[in-house]
Amino acid sequence: MIGIIVPAHNEEEFLDDCIKSLIAASVHEDLHSEPVEILIMLDDCSDASARVAAAHGITTHVCAYRNVGMTRAEGARLMLERGARWLAFTDADSVVPYAWLAHQVSLNVDAVCGIVDVDDWSGHPEHVRQRYDSLYRPVDDHRHIHGANLGVSADAYRRAGGFKALAAHEDVHLVADLQRVGASIAWISGNSVTTSARKDYRCKEGFGDYLNSLAATSLSR
Repeated sequence: MIGIIVPAHNEEEFLDDCIKSLIAASVHEDLHSEPVEILIMLDDCSDASARVAAAHGITTHVCAYRNVGMTRAEGARLMLERGARWLAFTDADSVVPYAWLAHQVSLNVDAVCGIVDVDDWSGHPEHVRQRYDSLYRPVDDHRHIHGANLGVSADAYRRAGGFKALAAHEDVHLVADLQRVGASIAWISGNSVTTSARKDYRCKEGFGDYLNSLAATSLSR
């Protein structure tokens, strides 16, 4: 089966749309009815994230790491124990396209690194978007790495040693370890994941923090 792991820390605002998109992607006709299991990792949540997941009948696992590397690693471990052959990762403030999973597994590679689209720039001044667009390469063979759009085979994940217990850049380190063990990686621009540009981001040095840094950089130029 295919396992989807989503870390969530107080994500009730976004989680419903995320889960709906994952449910749709999990029944894509090109998956030929292969089972897909979605796991929401509730990391020290004090909001209604658990109720949102329960309303969709989605499996959750409670932890209190406040560490995205540890949370993703725990979710991967649980899915591997359940027999997952492929692990797909996204974030709770993101929405995946319908062909997200089907396209990943059709590529016959060890790992897939995809790109992201920002859903709404209204919380940032225009120069932030301009700076972002000048640095981002939404083309095949890009070298962007996003935990919101990442897939890896169970075998390659094990060979690479899995996610490290890092509070940020755990996805970058995993991909580096995949490259170290000779894994085949597809850097694709198709099936982009839509993600939030919110300023109240959950992970320091994550995507939201990066956008804020662009604001500071733009103003200083």
